[in-house]
Formats: sequence, structure tokens, C-alpha cells
Amino acid sequence: MSQKLVLIDGHSILNRAFYGLPILTNSEGIHTNAVYGFLNIMFKILEEEKPDYLAVAFDVHAKTFRHLAYEQYKGTRKPMPEELREQVPLMKQVLKAMHVEILEKEGFEADDVLGTLARKAEAEGKEVALISGDRDLLQIASDHVKIRIPKTKMGRTEIEDYYASDVKEKLLVTPQQFIELKALMGDTADNIPGVPKVGEKTATELMTTYGSIDEIYAHLDEIPKKSIRETLAANRELADLSKFLATIKTDCDLALDYEKAKAEGFYTPEAYALFKKLEFKNMLSRFEEGNQAQNEKLWENIVTLQSGEELERVLEKAGNAMIGMQPLCERGRIFAIAVSLENGEAYYYVPKRQEKKDAQMSVFDFLGMAENGQDEKEDNLENLLRKASKKLRIATFDVKHQYGFLDEDGVDRYFDVLIAAYLLNPLKSDYDVESIASEHLGVMIPGTLETFGKKSLEQARADEPEKVRDYLCSCACAVRKVAPILWEKLSATGMDRLMKEIEMPLSLVLYDMEKEGVIARRDELKAYGEALDGKIKELEASIWEKAGKSFNVLSPKQLGEILFDEMKLPGGKKTKTGYSTAADVLEKLAPDYPIVSEILEYRGLTKLKSTYADGLAACIGPDGRIHTNFNQTITATGRISSTDPNLQNIPMRMELGRRIRKVFVPAPDHVFLDADYSQIELRILAHVSGDQQLIEAYHMDQDIHRITASKVFHVPFEEVTSLQRRNAKAVNFGIVYGISSFGLSQDLSITPKEAAAYIQQYFETYPGIKVYLDDCVTQAKEKGYSVTMFGRRRPIPELSSSNFMQRSFGERIAMNSPIQGAAADIIKIAMVKVWRALRDAGLKSKLILQVHDELIIEARKDEAETARKILEDNMKSAADLLVELVVDVHEGENWYDAK
Repeated sequence: MSQKLVLIDGHSILNRAFYGLPILTNSEGIHTNAVYGFLNIMFKILEEEKPDYLAVAFDVHAKTFRHLAYEQYKGTRKPMPEELREQVPLMKQVLKAMHVEILEKEGFEADDVLGTLARKAEAEGKEVALISGDRDLLQIASDHVKIRIPKTKMGRTEIEDYYASDVKEKLLVTPQQFIELKALMGDTADNIPGVPKVGEKTATELMTTYGSIDEIYAHLDEIPKKSIRETLAANRELADLSKFLATIKTDCDLALDYEKAKAEGFYTPEAYALFKKLEFKNMLSRFEEGNQAQNEKLWENIVTLQSGEELERVLEKAGNAMIGMQPLCERGRIFAIAVSLENGEAYYYVPKRQEKKDAQMSVFDFLGMAENGQDEKEDNLENLLRKASKKLRIATFDVKHQYGFLDEDGVDRYFDVLIAAYLLNPLKSDYDVESIASEHLGVMIPGTLETFGKKSLEQARADEPEKVRDYLCSCACAVRKVAPILWEKLSATGMDRLMKEIEMPLSLVLYDMEKEGVIARRDELKAYGEALDGKIKELEASIWEKAGKSFNVLSPKQLGEILFDEMKLPGGKKTKTGYSTAADVLEKLAPDYPIVSEILEYRGLTKLKSTYADGLAACIGPDGRIHTNFNQTITATGRISSTDPNLQNIPMRMELGRRIRKVFVPAPDHVFLDADYSQIELRILAHVSGDQQLIEAYHMDQDIHRITASKVFHVPFEEVTSLQRRNAKAVNFGIVYGISSFGLSQDLSITPKEAAAYIQQYFETYPGIKVYLDDCVTQAKEKGYSVTMFGRRRPIPELSSSNFMQRSFGERIAMNSPIQGAAADIIKIAMVKVWRALRDAGLKSKLILQVHDELIIEARKDEAETARKILEDNMKSAADLLVELVVDVHEGENWYDAK
């Protein structure tokens, strides 16, 4: 069987990967999307080809003969984007760490190197797979040289394969003729000028008719189309130059060292460390266990404890020193725990109940045992830890899920490395102990994916108990060692108070809110779903009647054909899959076409039905409550989000959407108290900008949007029309988000010129705001981040992008983040203050929900007045601004009535 050689066109594949994936950076701000995409393609090729040899060719920066020839014609090549340019040396570093042979030849492009080596390997009897993102290399295709061209479709990589016969079948020319085909039609990406007015279709017709450029010119008078005949006649020199530029050299003076190019030994410790640094987590499982052993062990010894008493003695030894702790737990129950002390030892303990019961027993079975008093006293690890933690200083990861067995009064003594890492870099999509250790300790510890594959830790505990022990002990040691480093970095960036006074106390508040949950009535939810279903059927019948036929209203393809082919509505935009029926397309048509308005309503109601009427029913627990998960480390601005289910996204625009809130009710003898900040972001803008006009407007305690309209449109306050107020409101809130004249014109259905005039008038009215926003952008460009009045930082890498749209987006972030981030800080401060005040007052009333600028308390009726005062006073006093923080408080027997 012939040996196989895979050759990769380095710059070409890197380029394709760069444009095929969104811009990505690791936690250090290093751009990684091109490298990540390249590796994905390379791994796919290796799995499919299983080659004996592998090499990657790169262009050399010095000018090649093609550069020099082309410059005589037209000038220099288009420069590479900086975000891609910086990844080229990084790509080479990764390949070298993987022991992949890199090929470069001074004065020749990668195509020439690849063409030469492919022909030589073919002559030696080898099979060759040549990987490139460009079709140039199709001229090298033969019976033994396969050209493979990766393409990204629907987010997935597909590869087109071409042997010589495939080139002939698909392009109607031979590989050798392909050179002349490309010379005729040109290729701007490869700086091949081609013959003016000759496109691919014409070039193909000419080549299939005459067979070569020489023959085309020999029969020039026979070409029927006058314009083509004339352009060919006038540009023979350009055609010859283009052929020269399109021809790949196959006789370069170089040879491949097959010993160095052996396709083996890629997964080295050096490569593993680089993959960890670049945060390519889902690629780490490719590395063999032998390489994982190269990771640094953070413990000198592991002591496996035999009883709760032994663990208690270990914890007593800690004294005032901070310990590292990493439990394997769920819903407040512990399956195993690792503890790290300063003596370098790690201690591991599995409660005895695990040995007595089936290792696969679910957490709910253990909860049932505990409730029935079956959990022996000496095995009640939760109680042991709750008692011990009254004196301990603890560093851990994800403390919110550990408060069930920690002393809640000890939050000042706990340090969550997850929250700290998030504050230092809020742009990451997720955080884990191993990436935090890599970034801040500079050490590599194996993560769950490379250690356990797709198994959960609970599954692995039964199958691979020693691996689980080692993993948890590594985590416990890592969090103890990294905690002081993170604290030092927080202090250096001015975010230590944010961590200590806001985020850590908030983690306890969120735990308590999640534990309490909110009652959702199943019967009300069912009735709501039936009401929606009835309305959906009514709308469907009406839409079908207007369309003159029945069809699937939710099918974009069928809907597009109905609206734009059959009903001939204007504005149809055809895509590869049919007409676009996106919301922005339909919203422009809705005012003039009732069927479109009904379609939009139909979509909204079907989403309500699936997401809320059906979706929420599945989330109601045995206690009749929904226990959402409040995420503290997700958003870049610091705002809290809600998932499983998302209770922050309850619709408010349509009445049927708002009615979902009737499903949520307080416990018997309780009411809901709902408090909402009024225009908090605008009030923050007034404070941070110091604009006297806006501050004075708020001090007048009148309708701020009417005041703005009066000032911007120069009309008396009493004579402001509803349209003027609406426009002023759009500008007021739009300015906070750095809205453009185009964006405002879309919102108000006016021309961009009119919108620009509105914005200019607004800034003339409130000049301090313009100065402030410009200053935000300037400072963010200088520092690389924005900062809130409470010290929260938000990195903005987009500001240094070579792409204009990315930079513009970064400027809008720079304007908005200090305001939105401050609003997030204020609501968090308010939550902590309200929660503490309720507890300090000894009330049974509980804070149960947060929705952006809104807090909801489930209050006992006999405590309602006290709870209301606590809620209002503490929200108002959460920040000391130049304008008053206004809070609207309402009471109701359900969430709908309380809003």
C-alpha cells in the first residue's frame, strides 16, 4: 500500500479559519480564532486521511517573484488584518510544539512549495492530499494528488475533493487548462488581473471551445461577441501576465525531510501547555494520559481520611490560615470533599454513607434519607462543615452552591476564585479551576474533560474514584494558592471593595433567593396555555383567509413564498434558502399589511406558548415553586442573568405576555411587594456626566422626557406633543447606549438626517453629556477598558480592531458600559442591603426575585408595611447620586397585580 503525504497551505487555511469564525480572544486578550479554526480543520484531515507524513507550508514575508511581477502591473497586495497577522507566528509556535514540519522557501509562495513537493512525492509513488482554501492548486490535481478545499457551511466544515477527473467534471477543463481559465477571468484575492470584461462563464466557454489562450488568440476573429473580441485583442499582454501569475512552480529547489515530517507524536507536553493557555478546552481530550502526567501536582501528598472526626481535626489545624476547599456536591449534599492546608498536604474524605449505599444512588435518594433521619450523625458532613466554617477562612470555587453547608455569617471569611476571576476578566464565556490556575498561577492541572471525558463527576466517582480524588485535591490546592494572587490583582485594579462589599455578599443573597424560589400555579399555567392556544388558532385562521390558502405560518420558506411570490408584497429579499422573513423585514410591512401584523403576533404567541406556558410547567418543583438559577459571572457589564428557567425575560409588551405574571403567586397569608427603579440609567448618566441641565431637569421632579422634548424642540413644556415626547424618550434612552443617527432613524421611522439633527439638538441641550461620552471613548482607547463609578472594569478589545464596524461597536460599549455597569452595581448593593435588613429585623418575608432594575419580596401580610419600608429605603440609599434614586413600589396578590 502506498504511503500518504498530507500537505497544508498554512496561510490559506489560517485565512479561511479567520474569516469563518467570529473574533475570539483568550483571557489574556490574545486573538485565537484563526489558530482554533486551523487546528479543527487539521484534526479533521488527519482523522480522515490517516497520513504517514504531514507538513505545513507558509509564505515567506520577503517579496516573491509574483509580488515583483504584479507590482509592475498594479501595485502592492492588500494588507492582512492585524488580528490575523498576529496569529501567524502563534500558529507556527503551536505547530512547532506539536512537532509538525513547517516549510518555507525564500522567494517562493506556499503554493510553489506545495506544488513542488506534491509532484516529487507523486513521482516517488506516494499518494498526496493537498489542503488549501484556494482553488489555485487545482492545477496540481492528478490521479494521485487530491486537492481538498475546506468550506464552512452553517457553522460546520465541509471539504470538497478534487482529483484530475473531478476538476474536468466540475469545471469543464483539465487541471493544466485551469491555469489559463484563471488567467482569463482573473482573481482579485490572488492579485491576478485577468482580462477585463471576461468573467468565469465567458472564460469557461472560451476554454472549452478553443482549449488554450494561444488557440483563443489564433481564432480571435471567430469569437461572436464584439466586446469580448475587442477586450481580448487589447489585453494580450495582460492575459500572458495573468497566466504567469496563475502558474504554480513545481520545480523549486527543495526537498522534504520525511523523517521530520512523520505524522506522529503531535500531542506533546509543550503543545498541551499551549492549548491550555489558548483555552482550547474541547481539544485537550486529544492528549494522551502520559502527557497529562506532565502537569504540575499542587500537592505533595494526599491523605485519605476515614471519618468525619479526622476531617474535623484537620480543619482545626488550619487555625487562622486560609484553606482551600473543593467539594463534590449537589443541592447542599456532599459526595466527597478535598481540603488543602499550607503544609502542602491535601486531605480527601468520602462520607461513610457513600460506602454503605449504592454509589449510583441519586442526590434525591440521599435527600430522602436525610429527611427520614437515616443519615448517621457521624456521617453528617454538612453539619460538621457548617460548624467548622464558623472559624475558617476558606478559598473555594463557586461558593454559591456551597452555602447549604457553610456558616452564612462567615461570608466575609470566604473567597470565591470564580467571582474574582470573573471580575478581572468578565469577557470569558465560562470559567473553571484549571483555566484560572493556568492564567493566574502559571501551572497546568488536568480539567474534567481531559480527565473524565463526557462523564459527570458523580459518574466518575463510582467508575474512577482515584481520578476524582486527585482532581478534587488539585482543585483545592489551586484555589488556596491562587486566592491571594487574585486578591492582589483585584486590589491593584481597584476592584477589591467591589469583591468584598458587593459580589461576595451577593453570592449569599442569590443562594437564598434560589433556595426560596417562587410559587407557580399549575392550573393557572394550563389555563394560560389554553387561552394562548385559542388565540393562536384564531390568528392562524385569519392569516390563512387573507393568504387564500393554508400553510405553515412558522415556515420561513412557505411564508416567504406566500407574501412575496403570491401576494406580491414589496421588500422581498431573496437569500439562498428563499425569501427573508426576519422580524426586521416584517416589521416594516406590518403597518400597511394586516396579514403581516397578524403573522408577527402569531410568532409572539407561539413563542409564549412553547417557552412559558409549556416550558415553565416543566420547571415547577415538588414544592410547587420554580427555583431559577441566578448567574453572577456571565454578563460583561456585571448584570445578573437568570436561567433554567429565565425569569428575567417575561414578556411585557403585549397584554397576553404580561398575563403570564398572574401564574406567579405568594404563599398563603403573603403578598408580593414589587419595587422598580425609575429611569436608573438616565439618572446615573446625569450623575456621572455632571450635566447641570439634566440634573436640574430631574430636580424639577417632572416628566423627564417631556422636559427633554421641551428643551430639544424649543416648545413650552405644556405644549409638547405626544410625538415629540416619544421622540425625546427614544433619544434619552438611545444616548445611554451610544445610538447612531441610523439606529435612531430606524427606531423613529425618520431619515438619518433628521435623526442626526435630533442627536445634535440633544447634545446642545445637554452639553455635559457629549463631553462625558467622548471622554469615555478616549479613556477606554487609552486604557483598553471602561470603568464604572464603583470601579468595575469592562475590557473593550474591539477598540483596537482593524475593522471599522468592530471599532464603532467598541465605542458604543465604551459609552454604555460605565452606565449599565453602574446600574448593575446599584441593584446588587440594594439586594444585599434589603436582604440583610429583612434578616436583621427578624422578618419571615423573603427577597425572592430580581429582574434587571426590579426586586420582588414575598412578604407576610402582617409584615408588609415594614417590608415595604425596608425595600424602598434600602433601594433609595444604595447609591449617593447628584439626583434622587426614585423607587416605585407596588403590592399585589400575584406578580401581575404587583407590577
